[in-house]
Amino acid sequence: MLPKEETKRFYELALSFVPDVGPKTARTLLAKFHSPEEIFRAPLKELILINGITEVRSRMFREASVLKQAEDELEFALKNNIEVLFLTNENYPRRFIHCDDAPVLLYYKGNANLNSEKIVAIIGTRKNTDYGQRLTEDLIEGLSGLEDTVVVSGLALGIDTIAHKSSLKNNIPTIGVVGHGLDTIYPHSNKALANEMLLHGGLLTEFPSGTKVERQNFPVRNRVVAGLSDVIIIVESEVKGGAMITAYVAHSYNRDVAAFPGRVYDSKSGGPNHLIKRNIAAMINGADDLLELMNWGKHENSKAKQKQLFVELKPEEKTIYDLLKEKDSLHADELMFQTGFTSPQLAATLLQMEMQGFIKTLPGKHYRIN
Repeated sequence: MLPKEETKRFYELALSFVPDVGPKTARTLLAKFHSPEEIFRAPLKELILINGITEVRSRMFREASVLKQAEDELEFALKNNIEVLFLTNENYPRRFIHCDDAPVLLYYKGNANLNSEKIVAIIGTRKNTDYGQRLTEDLIEGLSGLEDTVVVSGLALGIDTIAHKSSLKNNIPTIGVVGHGLDTIYPHSNKALANEMLLHGGLLTEFPSGTKVERQNFPVRNRVVAGLSDVIIIVESEVKGGAMITAYVAHSYNRDVAAFPGRVYDSKSGGPNHLIKRNIAAMINGADDLLELMNWGKHENSKAKQKQLFVELKPEEKTIYDLLKEKDSLHADELMFQTGFTSPQLAATLLQMEMQGFIKTLPGKHYRIN
C-alpha cells in the first residue's frame, strides 16, 4: 500500500493518462468529485452524467493499462527526483491556473521557483543571426540584478540556447520547457547545458517519460512557455514558426508580448516586425524598454503610492482608474463608451493620468494601470 502522499500522486497521474480527458473535462470532473482519487472511485453511472464522458470513455477509469502507466510514471518520478505538479498543487505555476487549456499535470525537475515574481520568456528562431545573438545577450545582461527573476525558453537550438546560456552566465535562473519526457534531452547537443540548468533553474514538461520527440509536441510545449510567463519576447523569427505560435498564444492569454524590430528585408526579422505592425507586440530595443513596459524599474513603496493615489485622483481620473482595475487593459473606445466622456475629455484625462504615472499606454490605444 502506497503512503498517503504517493497515493494522491498516483491518482493525479492516472487522471492525466485517461485517453481523451483533456484540461477542460478534467476540471469539470474535479468540480464534481473534488479529487482524482474520488473520480476513479466514483460509480460509472455518475461519471457518464459529466459532459464529455461517454459510457465507453467512463470505462477507461477502470482500465488496467491506465493504472499501470500511472504506477510506472510515479516510480520514475520518485527515482529521478521529478516533481509531479497537478493543477491543484501549491507549486503548480499559478499564472497558468486561469487559462482554459492549462495542463492538468506538469513534470518539473530543478530548483527555480515556477512562481517567481518576474518570469520572462525569450524565444526565437533556431537559425539566428549575429544580430539576434547580440540582442539576446545584451537583453539578459540588462536583466541581471533584477530580483526574483527567471528566464524561460524552449531549450531549442538558436535563440533558445543563447537565452539559457546567457542567463546562466549572468546568474539568472533559467527554465527549459521541453516537448518530450524528462528521460531524454533534445537536442542532444544541449545535454551539458540542460544538466547545468538543473542546478541553476530547471526543466519542465507536460509529457511523461517515454514520449518521443515528435513535431506535433512542440506547439503544445509553446503554450506552456506562454502560460508560465509574464512577458514573451520574440528576438528573431520568420513570419511562420514556433516562436510566432507562442506569441499568438501568449496574446490570447492576455500576456505582454514584446519584440525586437529588424530590417524589413531580413526574413529573420519578419516575425517580430509583423507582430509590432499589428500591435500584438510592443517594440523594445533592450532591457530598459522591457523594464518600462513591465513597470519593473525603481518604484515607490507600494503602500505609500496607494495612499498618495487616492489623494491626488480627480473624479474623472478615479472613474477611469476603477474601470481599469477590473481588466488587464481597455481600449480607448471602450473607456469612452463606459465613462460617457467626450473624446477630448477622455484624451486629456488619460494624458494627465499617464503623466502622473497612474496608467500606462499600450500598443493599439489600450491602457492599463501602471
